[in-house]
Amino acid sequence: MLEKLDRIPTRQDIVETQELIFEFLHYTPVMTSESLNDISGAELFFKCENFQKIGAFKMRGAASAAVRLTEAELERGLATHSSGNHAQAVARAARLLGVPAYIVMPENAPATKIAATEGYGANIIFCAATIEAREKTLEEVVRQTGATFIHPYDDYNVIAGQATCARELLQDVEELDTIIAPVGGGGLLSGTALSTRYWSPSTKVIGAEPAAVDDAWRSLQSGQIETNATTDTIADGLRTNLGEKTFGIIQMHVDDIITVSEAAIIEAMRLVWERMKIIIEPSCAVPLAAVLQNRERFEAEKVGIILTGGNVDLSKLPF
Repeated sequence: MLEKLDRIPTRQDIVETQELIFEFLHYTPVMTSESLNDISGAELFFKCENFQKIGAFKMRGAASAAVRLTEAELERGLATHSSGNHAQAVARAARLLGVPAYIVMPENAPATKIAATEGYGANIIFCAATIEAREKTLEEVVRQTGATFIHPYDDYNVIAGQATCARELLQDVEELDTIIAPVGGGGLLSGTALSTRYWSPSTKVIGAEPAAVDDAWRSLQSGQIETNATTDTIADGLRTNLGEKTFGIIQMHVDDIITVSEAAIIEAMRLVWERMKIIIEPSCAVPLAAVLQNRERFEAEKVGIILTGGNVDLSKLPF
């Protein structure tokens, strides 16, 4: 069992996490596309977490947090609130560890993600589709069960797990000029920033987010956590606001955040489906959209892009 982290993960923490959660994961491939290189003017390297267990990078953070719990904590189970990928990740981690999972999901969660979470044997508790309802319902579940809450992103143990994604990318592709990750709550972007600073400090780290929910961009500008007045974006995985822990790391180690239009997200998603023949969800397309919207900025660069997941409701495609 690894030590629980109550501080920013170190280089050694990430190395140890990578080793310990290996059995929970796929080692996902890095893919390239000549046609997308031609379109973008850059040399693009896609870290394909759409091929990860549960279909998304979230498996890394959930596993990292779960394996740090004591036996007594594990016996009482794992708990979280999530409408999608994190729910599945916590449910799968609990199943592999042989312990119960209690997942609070909003009533409007995608049916495919509800079914997948149930498939891992989780106990699902539904609530109204608001952050307040999620948190209140989760508090009651934890009070009744004694289960440990695994935060979707604002937890150093989760961040250490997400950091292993960029660590693998940097092991597979040397001398990247830039790494771009999408940003919602900031768990992946903060982990990406840490691994990049530790193993490739000359590589720029950029976050990408929809202009419709640009709280991370505004937070960097103002120096404090900003919130969104709407969640009206197709990139459903990026509707969350930053947390205190993730924002602190992003402030220190992220070079820039680029915002993109809804049309650009849909076009980038379609290009990946058509040119690379792989399924990605809208949130994944945001970094590629950032490159395509800023062609001159990235021209002739080696750019790493993290494709975060591929859990798509095929009945609601935007094209």
